[in-house]
This record gives sequence, structure tokens and C-alpha cells, in this order.
Amino acid sequence: MGPLADAEVVAFVPSSDLTRSSKFFAEVLGLTIVEATLYAVVARGAGTTVRITLVNELAPQPFTVLGWVVLDIGRAVADLTEHGVVFLRYEGMPQDAAGVWTSPGGDKVAWFADPDGNVLSLTEFAG
Repeated sequence: MGPLADAEVVAFVPSSDLTRSSKFFAEVLGLTIVEATLYAVVARGAGTTVRITLVNELAPQPFTVLGWVVLDIGRAVADLTEHGVVFLRYEGMPQDAAGVWTSPGGDKVAWFADPDGNVLSLTEFAG
């Protein structure tokens, strides 16, 4: 086992507006804000820490930067949709009416963006 195998992971997400991001991660996604400074907001959910870091310039990437494993993706998508989240659609990927893609192995994935355009995801693993 490596030296970090038992260490908690901290995820980092860039933001151009910490107030807006704090509201989204807390009120829409349901994470608990545990610290807010002029430079970052620290949120926690299910034992994971997400540090939302202020940046001067942000060019969102086209790939997922942060994701959650969920037990029922249909329910999670419906709950987030009720909070105003719009799920992303990708050309060439067959997604159902809710925006969920099923992988060849049966895993289900849905993507959405935070207010800065960072791509976030939900995954329900098969089996």
C-alpha cells in the first residue's frame, strides 16, 4: 500500500465568483460549507472535501473535473433538475430523456455544469 492510500482526498474546483459558487454547491448540490475566505470556499459532503478556489480567469475544460457516485441516478437527476440544474447532452452519445448515458458495461453517467461552466458528473455503477 502506498503512503497516501489512507489519506483523505481534497478536490479542487476553480471559480470566478466564490459567492455564486458557494450558493450553488450548498443550496443546489447540498454540500456543507465549512469555511469561506476571500480566496476559497471549502465544502464537505459524504466525507469528501471540495475546495472551490478563486481564480482571476477561467476557461472551463470540456471534460469532467468533479463527480459523484450515486445509488440511483434517475432520482439524483430528478432532484437536481428540480433545483434548476440542466443536464448536458453530447453529440454522438445516446442519452435518455433525462440526459443519462449508459456505458457498454452498464454504468450510467449524467453531466451538468456549475455556474462557471466546470463539467460535473453523476455516476451510478452497474452491479
